[in-house]
Amino acid sequence: MAPLKGAPGPDPATDQGEDYYDKLGVAKFINAAGTYTILTASTMPPPVQAAVARAAKHPVRLIDLQTKAGEYLAKRLHCEAAMVTAGAASALTLGTAACMTVANPSARHEIPTGVAGFNNEVIVQKAHRYDYDHALRNCGIRFVEVETMEDYEAAFNDRTVMAHFFNAAEQGRIGREDWIRVAHKHKVPCFNDAAADVPPISNLWNYTQMGFDLVTFSGGKGIRGPQNAGLLLGKKNLIAAAAANNNPFDDCIGRGMKVAKEQIVGMVAAVDWFLSQSDDTMQKEFQRRAERIAAHLNDIPTLESRIVVPPVANQVPHLLIRYDRLRVKISPLEVAEQLRQGTPAIELNPATGRTEASAGLPSDANTVVVGVWMLEPGEDAIVARRLREVLAKAT
Repeated sequence: MAPLKGAPGPDPATDQGEDYYDKLGVAKFINAAGTYTILTASTMPPPVQAAVARAAKHPVRLIDLQTKAGEYLAKRLHCEAAMVTAGAASALTLGTAACMTVANPSARHEIPTGVAGFNNEVIVQKAHRYDYDHALRNCGIRFVEVETMEDYEAAFNDRTVMAHFFNAAEQGRIGREDWIRVAHKHKVPCFNDAAADVPPISNLWNYTQMGFDLVTFSGGKGIRGPQNAGLLLGKKNLIAAAAANNNPFDDCIGRGMKVAKEQIVGMVAAVDWFLSQSDDTMQKEFQRRAERIAAHLNDIPTLESRIVVPPVANQVPHLLIRYDRLRVKISPLEVAEQLRQGTPAIELNPATGRTEASAGLPSDANTVVVGVWMLEPGEDAIVARRLREVLAKAT
């Protein structure tokens, strides 16, 4: 019998595969924005891409792969246990389900609609409520909001299953160490959402070693893994409970949060790649890119630029550009749209021309924000040239 068309086997002529973006008519662009989900997050480095492609060639037993990957990641990231999840949002849901099922063993089959009567309260600072906490609410929990230390101490009761902390929150009166200390005094686990909070590389273990029982990171942001993968790190009993609520098991909240073998391997390969990097080398390269773009715009009348590094999330250099709108007659939003519609298409940071930006990233209606860390080699020169063309034309 003839082999199946497209069956595995070396074929140098087709190793690169067909370009389905072109085939489907999906536009590519230069990413001068950052690791945003809506822009398909980061690009995987070549060794990670190669690991994903190689993993696709062989079937394995999923539970065995998840177990071995978790053991390997836990050793590399200096924590008790780890698992690969379907992104950070999936980790938020599975970690919350873990805390609920540790407190209510029979809840695994009842989450989210049958939790009446179960312990289901999660304490959170009012300033730490955010859009992503829907991932926690998927488990049928009830948030108890606190503001002061006195509120926090008083919030614990027999129904409390978890204390949640948003690592990049710009407000909130209670710091990480106090949040952990009080929760542990009441024998309640703490979960830290640090999805976008690498670099620095050491954050991958800083928060578990600080005492957080669970921590999540996005795979497709600074770690440069698959976009649909993430990390859940923490205590062995909680990671085991999260795994019990995850695919491939049925009748549980995580059944649809499937992580393919390629993405599990890709996440492990991305961690290996990321740990081989240097914070100093990465930051210097991003700084150089921002400086090269700024230097190319020096002769635009009234233009001023500065480079900022957000304090927690996306802690890498970003280029901020401002100018007198009476001399350069184009708004930052119009600049962004012209770059988006140009050839090649370029996406600027979504904070451009807006008063709301990612945590810690300053912006307003008169600021162009250029994210440089996801640019491929040489793309900073293209971004600089196109920015100059658009701004010079408006003078």
